[in-house]
Amino acid sequence: MIFTETKLEGAYIIDIEPWKDERGFFARSWCQDEFEKLGLNPRLVQCNISFNKTRGTLRGMHFQVAPFAEAKLVRCTMGAMMDVIIDLRPGSVTFKQWVSVELSAENRRMLYIPEEFANGFQTLTDNCEIFYQMSEIFHPECARGVRWDDPAFAIEWPELSARILTENDRSFTDFSTNDILK
Repeated sequence: MIFTETKLEGAYIIDIEPWKDERGFFARSWCQDEFEKLGLNPRLVQCNISFNKTRGTLRGMHFQVAPFAEAKLVRCTMGAMMDVIIDLRPGSVTFKQWVSVELSAENRRMLYIPEEFANGFQTLTDNCEIFYQMSEIFHPECARGVRWDDPAFAIEWPELSARILTENDRSFTDFSTNDILK
């Protein structure tokens, strides 16, 4: 695997290194030792699939707070999506900065998201499926979110004529007036 750190310390784009032959290829998509060598959380306790029928579906920006803050490893297994992460670590030099990465079935790219980062995505194709590996079990009492279009972050989402969001994702308040990190 090839690990490329993003501008947000501890967040990595991970590309596979395929071993090819006439049949196709073989590649590793997870290795506890490699994650530990980089100081990344290697704990995986839950896997989730998000299937999205329609291009323009936006989910996020979600995270869990302590004591169940979670790291995530995200991969798009069908279609394409733009994954966005926000650094919400108050002591970080990149606090409130964001990064976006296109993940697709074609590029087979993954994104490692550390604890204390918000995560969301917008689908770029119909019938888009995302596979998440999590370091913590979901705890609803620790689930939080920030608004996908909050000016405090100024995320540049792909332009669309229409977006599909849940009422929950629309209801998050502005980060500047929100004490969500507790």
